[in-house]
Amino acid sequence: MRLMLVDGPRLVKRFHRAGSWSSGLGSAPGFALTLPAVCGGLAGRTMPTRPRDRARTVSRREFLAAFVALASSGAGGRETALASRLTPIGVQLYTVRTLLERDFEGTLAGLAAIGFREVEFAGYHGRTPQAVRAALGKAGLVAPSAHVPIEAVRDDLPRVLDGAFVMEHRNVVVAWLPEPERTLDGYRAAADLFNRAGQNALAAGIRFAYPNHAFEFARLDGRKPYDVLLERCEPRYVAFEMDLYWITQGGQDPLAYFARWPGRFPMVHVKDSTGPPDHRMVDVGAGSIPWKAVFARREQAGIRHYFVEHDAPPDPLASVRRSYEYLRRLEV
Repeated sequence: MRLMLVDGPRLVKRFHRAGSWSSGLGSAPGFALTLPAVCGGLAGRTMPTRPRDRARTVSRREFLAAFVALASSGAGGRETALASRLTPIGVQLYTVRTLLERDFEGTLAGLAAIGFREVEFAGYHGRTPQAVRAALGKAGLVAPSAHVPIEAVRDDLPRVLDGAFVMEHRNVVVAWLPEPERTLDGYRAAADLFNRAGQNALAAGIRFAYPNHAFEFARLDGRKPYDVLLERCEPRYVAFEMDLYWITQGGQDPLAYFARWPGRFPMVHVKDSTGPPDHRMVDVGAGSIPWKAVFARREQAGIRHYFVEHDAPPDPLASVRRSYEYLRRLEV
């Protein structure tokens, strides 16, 4: 599938497939949209650029919203199904947080040298979105996702979405639910918040999401909180980022979740476990999680982004390098 934005004869941006757009989209007030495959009202038509046709001109945010809806629908999935190796392989920057504090640009360059092309943020380390995006461009990296605190979503969602728009994040992920709110009523309220936030995010061309931890699988009044979230969150507004280490530690089978809720997991945290009883976190490929079996079901799950992560490695760059090399060679 190929999508193209044009501004008269000048190419503004080209999309080769869902999940691979480059940075630097122009900000012209009107642009033509040639999009033979987009669902909904934008499908199969060229949008005018003349001011008098403003009512029919699609804004950049409207285009991105349509593109997110297309990606969420699973279009382009056959390409992944035919691939024999995982691509692109990304990294959750929480793994290298101490290095970023000391040398932000140098750490990004080091990740790019390993072979990573995507990163997921867990804070901007005191920098503005504009400064972070410039550093990413210098390193040749893109950031399709970022984790944010739930308080920011509650208190100032427009600012969160504006920053994500500058960064060209396609996903904004609430990092976790505070412990006092981890009751069944708290999870139901969180799901309602996520639905509202997700509706606003989609209008801005951004997908809203939530990850999992082990505590979402501890039963409350006979229910798994994670199941409550999946049931109550609207799929069109809220996606899920499966942490494959934490779901394993929580005693659950990710394949069962892929089968029960297909297409709900566009992102995964790829981190390994030695298994019971201690569930020690190790580099990917050094533990017991059956990665080949998990990723053989990536189409069913809807996975488009793979973020390597380790919460506390002794040598962060060496750890993510080993994980990257394992995944690069993995045939699925």
